[in-house]
Amino acid sequence: MNSKTVKHISECFVKPQHVSEEMEQPVYLTPWDLSTLSTNYIQKGHLFTKPPGAVDDDQDDFIETLLDKLKQSLSLTLVHFYPLAGRLKTVKSENPHSYVVYVDLNDSPGAGLIHASLDMTVSDIVSATYVPVVVQSLFDHDRAVNHEGHTRPLLSIQVTDLVDGVFIGWSMNHCLGDGTCYWNFLSALSDNFQGQGKSTSISRPPIIKRWFPDGHDPIINLPFKHHDEFISRYEAPQLLERYFHFTAESIVKLKARANSEGNTDKISSFQSLSALVWRCITRARLLPNDESTACFLATNNRLRLEPPLSQDYFGASVHAINSTSTAGELLEHDLGWAAWKLYQAVVGHNDKAVLEWLDSWRKSPIIYKMDHFFTNVVFMGSSPRFNKYGIEFGLGKAVALRSGYANKFNGKVSSYPGREGGGSMDLEVCLPPDSMHALESDEEFMAAAA
Repeated sequence: MNSKTVKHISECFVKPQHVSEEMEQPVYLTPWDLSTLSTNYIQKGHLFTKPPGAVDDDQDDFIETLLDKLKQSLSLTLVHFYPLAGRLKTVKSENPHSYVVYVDLNDSPGAGLIHASLDMTVSDIVSATYVPVVVQSLFDHDRAVNHEGHTRPLLSIQVTDLVDGVFIGWSMNHCLGDGTCYWNFLSALSDNFQGQGKSTSISRPPIIKRWFPDGHDPIINLPFKHHDEFISRYEAPQLLERYFHFTAESIVKLKARANSEGNTDKISSFQSLSALVWRCITRARLLPNDESTACFLATNNRLRLEPPLSQDYFGASVHAINSTSTAGELLEHDLGWAAWKLYQAVVGHNDKAVLEWLDSWRKSPIIYKMDHFFTNVVFMGSSPRFNKYGIEFGLGKAVALRSGYANKFNGKVSSYPGREGGGSMDLEVCLPPDSMHALESDEEFMAAAA
């Protein structure tokens, strides 16, 4: 299956339906935004089955209609999410030294829309134990870092025509926003598509104006002369990617077990599941007892600020909190112990912690590099709270969700709501083959996974 190749058929660019004076102003980036310049775009995608008739004689008409409607709804949605139609721009000067990166809409052709085809079926993708490598080619911006938004679209949509289905891969520059923004945008686009462009209004308009703490200059001067000083290219080792399903009942049992063992009632479902994954992957890695390991949780900062930021704030506002242990200590203790450590890390990430990070970053800016941070870790990314299966484009509910190459490494775990809802979850786990096979033989893990 992996020998199949994706064929690009056409590409166009889409601009907002109309441009206001506000759109012509620069959008300056926050420390949260700028710190991601060297990481990858966000890449998530929806796999749909075609309507029965579309597989036969009117296939070309079906795809053409889908692309036309998507183009029209995208143009309407970009009126609200207009930075996604722009490009990054850097302004440098020597005397005095200045290096400022911002978003500019004026010289951009717009967001990208690609039509492609692949001679594979929906079953070829869904039924495979491990995600086929060709899925990486169902997204634009493969291996691109966010800094490339200077010359490449900040948003690119690839519609790939399959034998009996359609895959829509969404690639968004991480400097523009985090997962909350990403899924808010896709929800608005889905609503516009299903409304057939009858209205330019949307139910939850984004707040584009960037948030800076009181007293912070919104124009950040980075301490660089050239982007080579902070851009690095990370190539992941050979990884297997597999989706594991956890039913609502299984997660309820995990939460009850973690709270019972921790002698508390405060540990959440996601903390319980994350603790299980941390312990089981650590065991699968066969780490020495004195080897350090950490579990990271991607955490939304919005509601932790005082006063809180709106969930409609459009920009990166996420932090990776973590808890650490030695491998021996983690495995000697029970699930409740590990889950309690994660709970403590979550409750400790408050307004004071967020503002301290921002102040520290201002004094010494850090551009995250994938190869510098992640050794012996489990990183729980994305969120099962996002309404990912609520995104529809006249094709009904997606059969499955898949992701691209972006931001994957040994120990990266992305969480999704289960397709049946009700509190079920899917985890996309990325591990080297030996660790993956050991995890698949782990009785504790596989007893919890469906």
